[in-house]
Amino acid sequence: MSHRALKSIIYTLSLGFLLSGCLGTQHLDEGEYLLYNQKINNAENLDEEELYDFYRQEPNRKFPIIPFTPFVWIYHIGLDFYDKEELQQEKQETIEKYNNKIAEAEKEKKKQRLESKKESKVDKIDRKLEEGNLLMRWGESLSIYDSAQAEVTRQQMENYLHTKGFFNGSVDHETTLDGKKITSIYTINEQLPYLIDTIIYQTQDSVIERLISETYEEQIIQQGQIYDQDKLAQERERIEGLLRNHGFYDFSRQYIEYRVDSTIQNRKVRINTVIRDPAKRGYHKRFTIDSVIFVTDSDISDDRLQGQRQSSKYNNIIYRYHDYQYYTKILDRRIFIYPDSTYSLEESLQTQRQLSNLDIFKFINVNYDTTGNKFIARIYASPLKKYQTSNEVGLNVSQGLPGPFINSSLKVRNVFGGLEILELNGRAGIEGVPPPVGAGEQSAYRSTEAGGSLSLTFPQFIFPLPEDWKSRLGALNPRTRLQTGYNYANRREYVRNNFNTSLSYTWQKRQRVSFVFTPIDINLINSRNISDEFQAELDRQDSLGIPLSRSFSPSFVSSINFSAIFNFNGYGNYTNRKSNATYLKLYAESGGTIFNFINPSIVTDRGLEYFKYFKINTDFRQYIPISRASEFAYRFNVGVAIPYGDTTGNVLPYEKYFFAGGSNSIRAWRPRRLGPGGSAPQTPPDEDGYFVYGNEQPGEILLEASIELRRKLFGFVSGGFFIDAGNVWRFYENASRPDANFELSSFYKQIAIGSGLGLRLDFSFLIVRFDYGVKIYDPARLNTPSSEPGQPTLPSQPWIGQRFSVWQEIAHGVFNIGIGYPF
Repeated sequence: MSHRALKSIIYTLSLGFLLSGCLGTQHLDEGEYLLYNQKINNAENLDEEELYDFYRQEPNRKFPIIPFTPFVWIYHIGLDFYDKEELQQEKQETIEKYNNKIAEAEKEKKKQRLESKKESKVDKIDRKLEEGNLLMRWGESLSIYDSAQAEVTRQQMENYLHTKGFFNGSVDHETTLDGKKITSIYTINEQLPYLIDTIIYQTQDSVIERLISETYEEQIIQQGQIYDQDKLAQERERIEGLLRNHGFYDFSRQYIEYRVDSTIQNRKVRINTVIRDPAKRGYHKRFTIDSVIFVTDSDISDDRLQGQRQSSKYNNIIYRYHDYQYYTKILDRRIFIYPDSTYSLEESLQTQRQLSNLDIFKFINVNYDTTGNKFIARIYASPLKKYQTSNEVGLNVSQGLPGPFINSSLKVRNVFGGLEILELNGRAGIEGVPPPVGAGEQSAYRSTEAGGSLSLTFPQFIFPLPEDWKSRLGALNPRTRLQTGYNYANRREYVRNNFNTSLSYTWQKRQRVSFVFTPIDINLINSRNISDEFQAELDRQDSLGIPLSRSFSPSFVSSINFSAIFNFNGYGNYTNRKSNATYLKLYAESGGTIFNFINPSIVTDRGLEYFKYFKINTDFRQYIPISRASEFAYRFNVGVAIPYGDTTGNVLPYEKYFFAGGSNSIRAWRPRRLGPGGSAPQTPPDEDGYFVYGNEQPGEILLEASIELRRKLFGFVSGGFFIDAGNVWRFYENASRPDANFELSSFYKQIAIGSGLGLRLDFSFLIVRFDYGVKIYDPARLNTPSSEPGQPTLPSQPWIGQRFSVWQEIAHGVFNIGIGYPF
């Protein structure tokens, strides 16, 4: 951006401030006041977020710190160009114009086309009349204080106070005036709450009485709690779900009535829960399923094919279809409703859910038919297309270098009739990459990469198990995946080929917990065309204890791995952030396990390296809503990878090492450049003496932690303040890098700290993130060699401002661009 352009932007913004009067108070008429702020005081036992929902007015959105309302400014710019009479005239002229054209048109199709155009144009004008022009819709009108709306807010807050058990509570309202600005203050007077003393359940049905009694510990309302109408509503929903899962198909919460008596003694309430019988039948009926009918092609009517559907029966379930396409034995494992079983809403939903998980059907409907004194379950399924292709073309921006890419895939459903899915994927692209060694942190260049994979997924465990086990496992969405693939990378230092094949088993418990077990994961890696300069650098890194060279030797890498992911309250779903959400991933891997049982000469005789190692990794994340506009998030990431056995040099495959630094790690360091431990960078400093972190730094031990405060600023723009801490360490000592290995007595001194600010653009379907990180504590400066040959080691200066000024550190900060949140 040129200085002239920047000057123009600053001038425009400055002019906007002046024209808008910062807050727009110059647009107020006589006797009007701007609602500048609203406050709630003394809400000690209440959720302020819920009280906020009763505000009948909202102040205009402002920039943080700066008293400027940009959306009011935009609105009034649009208002200057808004003429309601002119729009009404335009609407009338448009109607007359198209009415004349329609009257002159001879063909019916042309008349319909003109009528459609007329409606479209009139709708646009009506929208302008109702909502204003585009700038007015983008902006917001001035928030003028309304005392009547404030009184409604006060009354609703007081009613809310009573529903939370504070029957004697009240809410006072007052305002403070500052010129033309008003602050509205609501003071909560809670008084002492009423407590639940007695809970009685009243029903004429012994089965219902027994079910409620057996689930006493699951009851939402308990003795000694503060009375809360929301909890009564939750208990009503619990009872409804309980009964509908135990045969009471037509039971609804409307049959549950609460009678609350608050007069028994001082601040005590008695709750009598009455379950009324239906008026027509006089009792609540438990339903038993008479038959189950599964229509596998409900999108095709008999009339279209001029013939009736065929029928077959498996495990007492009737299947109907025009063409036999699916093995009913496989489908049966995803069905949990059977004849002669008691109706259960949960089992119906489970059937619908697990059939949908197959990725074979477009939609699944489970209906129940009670006509003819029969209770019939009907499952209707509409198949997805057998062949599905997708193509994606885009642009990668990595390391500051743009590069195009293309992804293509072909999916074939129900390949062999057993609901299998065959997928063929291909990818090719050019992207910016950092050199792995021997270059400055700003250096990057383009790399050509391509690859493809072929996978076959079965909706069951391909493993010898009893048939009843396979049926029970259907509730866990079991899958077996066979995959083989090839990856190709052409960089200026080398050309790298990787052939891989794997066998994986996946399953999940509800939507919260998922598991992946991979007993076979084999990679054949070969690097060629290694440049002389790069080979010399690899040799130098080997002398420093960085085992890069073996990573570029022909290698056979085999492993067994297992991962478990626990996701509570929809972590990662950023459209619903009203409650805490937690994510935990556990990962364990054993590499080269096969060579504990067979002689490794089977690969070494063919000129291949092999590796034996253990690796574990734990990643814990949580976000906590603070207010409607703010949330707090944090993360802990810990890992250990230990090479063992008779492999040369006790090293890992390069891809199995841990790295720190980058947009999803310690953001004040560039990707993979932090560590290991307190070792100094191996590349010389720049002309200002500032360290250049030019080499990738692998480690066998990883410790990372991050905290982040996120706040919505305006519209789709959010900001973030973050602190990251962590490092990687080597497991074994190396004389060339004495501060690189992990020691209990000193590791805490080697934890790097970075901090910074971020800007996030949330487009609902995509989050674009910009973070700028600055080094606060750099362990590489604990014992730093001088940039002058022969000079003594510099004193320990790890903190910001010790060796380099704060402004120098900020100038040398790291700018990160990412998609999605860092954690």
